[in-house]
Amino acid sequence: MRTITMYLMVLLTLFMVQNSVAQEDYQKTIDTLKEQKLNITTQEKEALKFEIAEIVKQLERGEITQEEADALKMKAAEKHALNIEDRIAIINNKISLLERNNGDVKELDTLNYKFAFQIGFGDDDKDGGKLLDFRLNENQNRKEPIYDRRTYSDLVVAVGLNNAIVDGQSLNDSPYKIGGSRFFELGWQWRTRVFKNSNFLRFNYGFSFQFNGLKAKNNQYLVSLENGQSELQEFQYDLDKSKFRMDNFVFPLHLEFGPSKQTTTDKKMRYSLRNQFRLGIGGYGGFNIGTRQKLKYNLDGDNVKDKLKRSYNTNDLIYGLSAYAGVDGFLLYVKYDLNPIFKDAAVEQRNISLGLRFDL
Repeated sequence: MRTITMYLMVLLTLFMVQNSVAQEDYQKTIDTLKEQKLNITTQEKEALKFEIAEIVKQLERGEITQEEADALKMKAAEKHALNIEDRIAIINNKISLLERNNGDVKELDTLNYKFAFQIGFGDDDKDGGKLLDFRLNENQNRKEPIYDRRTYSDLVVAVGLNNAIVDGQSLNDSPYKIGGSRFFELGWQWRTRVFKNSNFLRFNYGFSFQFNGLKAKNNQYLVSLENGQSELQEFQYDLDKSKFRMDNFVFPLHLEFGPSKQTTTDKKMRYSLRNQFRLGIGGYGGFNIGTRQKLKYNLDGDNVKDKLKRSYNTNDLIYGLSAYAGVDGFLLYVKYDLNPIFKDAAVEQRNISLGLRFDL
């Protein structure tokens, strides 16, 4: 159970780090907006100087009278004062919007607006923009929604009971505790619709970390022998705990069957598995990335914990069959390793797991 808790904490930490990075990014955006706000007054003053210089040139050329020049200067000053007020208000509103939503706000340029407003200041630009120019242009950053998304992705979490099937014996005769042996799986999968006009059959694929634990019965522990084999032997002291764990990195592959709900609009068509029955049949293949054993016992009044990390002559290649069935993202899950746990063992053992799977 501690192992499961540990990996859930790792997962939670990853989400927290992701949120922290997002928090840092949006704080940088706020700092940039504040810097822009400080530059607004300088920009508007420079623009005012430019307008007044043009008015003075008109006066010197005799195109306007002194009274007209004074009126134009006053009008220009009022305009730029209002520009400062309005532009600062716009940035203040952006900052407030970001802070109120913790940065989770889409910019207008990235939304699906067909047109975008543009405001220009200064001399004529290459597009013909004037000193103060309001234009309605087509939004170049507009992203049309994908009409038909054929591939979706899910976080996969599975947990349950684990054990081993020994050749020539039933599961009841297993040398491992049924209630004490557990597994945990954490991975990511993609779901792709197989047929163009039907979502009844999906192709599921991805990667997973599997942690298969086995707790030995009858005060036994796993021993590596000189001939390269591994076997269970009785421990010399009374064991409080004897747990062997195999860590695998695998690539699951399933064909998934089941109905879905279709929703269609003018812009998009989607299939939903919400509250729908699903059945997946397939398998997995990958690698053993680590094996370890944990022993707990009492020695002369002291609690001793031994953590042994060895190969124990386990197979490096992992492959097996798996299936799941359930409604929505709550599924019954079973997997069975076709490869023996140990190489060259006198009696072959194969790992089997039964539990619950959650597609989040």
